Amino acid sequence: MRVRVLVVDDHPVFREGLAASLAALPDIEVVGSVADGPEAVDLAAGGRADVVLMDLNLPTMSGVEATALTCALPDPPAVLVVTMVDDDDTVLAAMRAGARGYVLKGSSGEEIAAAVTTVASGGAVFGPGVASRLLAVAAGQRVPAGRTSPFEGLTDREVDVLELIGQGRSNQQIARALGLSVKTVQNYVSRILDKLQVRDRTQAALRVRDEQGPP
Repeated sequence: MRVRVLVVDDHPVFREGLAASLAALPDIEVVGSVADGPEAVDLAAGGRADVVLMDLNLPTMSGVEATALTCALPDPPAVLVVTMVDDDDTVLAAMRAGARGYVLKGSSGEEIAAAVTTVASGGAVFGPGVASRLLAVAAGQRVPAGRTSPFEGLTDREVDVLELIGQGRSNQQIARALGLSVKTVQNYVSRILDKLQVRDRTQAALRVRDEQGPP
């Protein structure tokens, strides 16, 4: 099944280049290429896209606002931020707005395609700052004084599952890695989200980032 992608970027050369690169891949169909947030939200509302590649610096409406409006749609596509800077703080607002992660504009077409496939299948794509912080806590590093570990109350197996979520793995990939059924993984994920009191796997990773604070 081909993943339908909408490209949103106000730089025409980059936008059209990325769209052409993705359109050349057999598993991706580019359904639109637009330059601003309102047009992106309108097209996303039409239900044609599975994934929206969203630039953050857009005219008339910021990429963060466009992400929030897109993710608030009744049947929203996954939003993957495309950014110039590998800066966790820059993309944190977009991830809080519902984005499933981010890729750098300097990434190859294959890397961006892999990220598109990951978020389309329910996974998440985090930069090294977010992912490493999640993995460090999962590995049992000391939590700073005065803070409570966000992993408190999780079983060892739930921590294993959360570690793989932090790597952007889908439920199917987690099941294969841990030798579990997909249904069992779904049950683990539901319990993890409930214990962490977050709505989805992206928010679980962000919760860990917040708890740890700056490096």
